[in-house]
Amino acid sequence: MNYFKKIMRFAIPYKRYAFLNIFFNILYALFSGLAFMSLIPMMQVLFDPEDIKVTEKPVYTGITNIKDYAENSLNYFITNVAGTDKMQALIIVICLVLGLFILKNLFSYFAMYFITFLRNGVLKDIRNTLYDKITELPISFYSEKRKGDTIARMTSDVLEIQHSFLSILELIVREPLTIIFTLIFMLALSVKLTIFVLIFIPVSGFLISLVGKSLKKKSDRVQKEQGVLLSVLEETLGGLKVIKGFNSEAYFTEKFEESTNRHFKFLNSLVNRNNLAKPVSEVLGIGIISVLLYYGGRLVLVEGSFDGPEFITFMALAYNILTPAKAISKASYNVKQGNAA
Repeated sequence: MNYFKKIMRFAIPYKRYAFLNIFFNILYALFSGLAFMSLIPMMQVLFDPEDIKVTEKPVYTGITNIKDYAENSLNYFITNVAGTDKMQALIIVICLVLGLFILKNLFSYFAMYFITFLRNGVLKDIRNTLYDKITELPISFYSEKRKGDTIARMTSDVLEIQHSFLSILELIVREPLTIIFTLIFMLALSVKLTIFVLIFIPVSGFLISLVGKSLKKKSDRVQKEQGVLLSVLEETLGGLKVIKGFNSEAYFTEKFEESTNRHFKFLNSLVNRNNLAKPVSEVLGIGIISVLLYYGGRLVLVEGSFDGPEFITFMALAYNILTPAKAISKASYNVKQGNAA
């Protein structure tokens, strides 16, 4: 968090872009859940059209019955417009689904559009501040410190911060809110199945976090070695006449190759550990879905307490939770790399 606070002070001049990003991310998260909920009336039109016929206008009786009120209001509207024409009812529902998914993606685009100005603005200001610091430091600093290290800080490390800390800004609001809104819709459909999801997701999150524990250390070694590599290159270019005069090409070539070999080894270790995140989260995700399919299928087929369209929609919502959950776990790995930078 200390590292994050240091970066966040650069974001203050761009706070209006942050607020606009938050606003559109809230809309994205809400419409992400609504888009999947709209699948229920579409499947009812296709498989059980009699269920959607509502001839009397529903009456709002309180927050506890808001799901039934919203569903009956939609069915009442479809019944009024389409009447007994099943194809017209299907067209209305398809337009509803399409409209909600278009709005969801439109809000996502606007959220990303405004965060771009914040990310690139912070990147520019960090570089300017670093350059000011480099010119302020005494000459003695550069007699002790390799120039390649300074160049690495200004180039690769600053970019690493953009890809780690600043990419987190996109996830801070959007992904948690998507999970919260989706859980609300899931609770409206089935409390039992939602409790299942709430039990398994923290367990899988803990298992994924075990993979990322050593990432900061591995990333730190990679970035330090990159500084060594650039220092050797800077030494070579700066003293090329001297190197050639003393026939030292072989010595510097060996020195450079030793550094690239270490960088190769450290980078392979880091990337392979990072690559482990996706298959682990994928396997855990499909495990959760399998458990939900079994238990939810039992509620539909054996107990009869859950109907088919609602169960399919619930599964779609459960999958909608896994995507932001995986994004958050991936972001935690990026933060560890950002800490090292």
